[in-house]
Amino acid sequence: MSNWRNETEARNEIKDLVTKYYYEFKEKNEDFKPGNRVSYASRVFDEKEMCALTDAMLDFWLTTGRFSDQFEKEFAEWIGVKYAHLVNSGSSANLIAFMTLTAPELGDRQIKRGDEVITVACGFPTTVTPAIQYGAVPVFIDVTVPQYNIDVTKLEDALSEKTKAVMIAHTLGNPFDLKEVKSFCDKHNLWLIEDNCDALGTQYTIDGETRFTGTWGDIGTSSFYPPHHMTMGEGGCVYTNNSKLHRLILSFRDWGRDCICPSGQDNFCKHRFDGQYGELPKGYDHKYVYSHFGYNLKVTDMQAAIGCEQLKKFPSFIERRRHNWERLHKALEKVQDKIILPEPAENSCPSWFGFLISVKEETGLNRNDVTRYIEEHNVQTRLLFSGNLIKHPCFDQIRGTDQYRVVGELTNTEFVMNNTFWVGVYPGMTDEMVDYMAEIIIEAVNQ
Repeated sequence: MSNWRNETEARNEIKDLVTKYYYEFKEKNEDFKPGNRVSYASRVFDEKEMCALTDAMLDFWLTTGRFSDQFEKEFAEWIGVKYAHLVNSGSSANLIAFMTLTAPELGDRQIKRGDEVITVACGFPTTVTPAIQYGAVPVFIDVTVPQYNIDVTKLEDALSEKTKAVMIAHTLGNPFDLKEVKSFCDKHNLWLIEDNCDALGTQYTIDGETRFTGTWGDIGTSSFYPPHHMTMGEGGCVYTNNSKLHRLILSFRDWGRDCICPSGQDNFCKHRFDGQYGELPKGYDHKYVYSHFGYNLKVTDMQAAIGCEQLKKFPSFIERRRHNWERLHKALEKVQDKIILPEPAENSCPSWFGFLISVKEETGLNRNDVTRYIEEHNVQTRLLFSGNLIKHPCFDQIRGTDQYRVVGELTNTEFVMNNTFWVGVYPGMTDEMVDYMAEIIIEAVNQ
């Protein structure tokens, strides 16, 4: 047992042991061989994340703390926004983003029950769930292929006097047509929420100005679940440049309280016992005044500590994803007569989450037969999430009611549901893995 002279010495020795543990048991040095498992995604980390996690564990500050503050500051600076707030998942980020727009402080722009939110059915359910559960009405329009994003030509058709917002995701790193969507929102004074959970690091240019996706709208959201662009295990983020929305995000995330005192601090505002709120007695403790029906969706400091190290690696993650995507695209061009290859949106530089492939209907190939062959050869596949969300059992009790609206035919959405799948391009993939994956996909469509 060591006789430590102080806590700093103790921490350093413990972290040295963690580093040795990583290189002894966690570092992967095995060469890839064809037939080895190729996952669609995986964590990419080293001893630095493990040591940061150890540091936070030794603090034993189990809720939001110094690492959370550090991450929010550094992430906001990196992505280019004024305010970023960590939450416990990307789905929670979407919930907070939507609920923020239901606040009465927003006046005529407040989303109320029965108001409409334009979105797509071809995507992940938690982009839509908050609106449905609140009592707003999602309005579904079709997507385009091969971008797999919202068909902007249908936006005006979807508009009604009840429309208050557009809330859609950038699909697997490929951004939706931000120029048209933002112009539509500005024209009709609508909120824009960018679900950026699958596109962190994607860049988009409008009129010569380039920004990261998630920062063009009123609110952006991210996920730090293990398969995503960077990870905290669980975790997410909500970000904005709007000071009023920033204050509301904090309230809805932190129990709905009115108080802005940081965790562990009292009387930050110096007016803890002298305010008048609602029908409460004057001077009621401001720390227990609730201005909204909120939640506790904060992240832990242990998760944030991992994120601080991941953020340092993140630019290299983006570049590797782009490299893997381009290598796979080039390899699959030889079977374009049988599959539709993805295309990046105009004016964009995507940070790819995955590589989308659609089986052409005229070939007579069956998507499930193709993916079964690929999976049997140890390459992991995924469908484009819900395919068509309104076909799922969660819609059984509201199908055919006025709790949602569909504009036009969801032709491409149906096509995606039946013919589309994707494989990974995560930064831990080597060229050998990408090449093997391409070889198996080509075999699958040539059976």
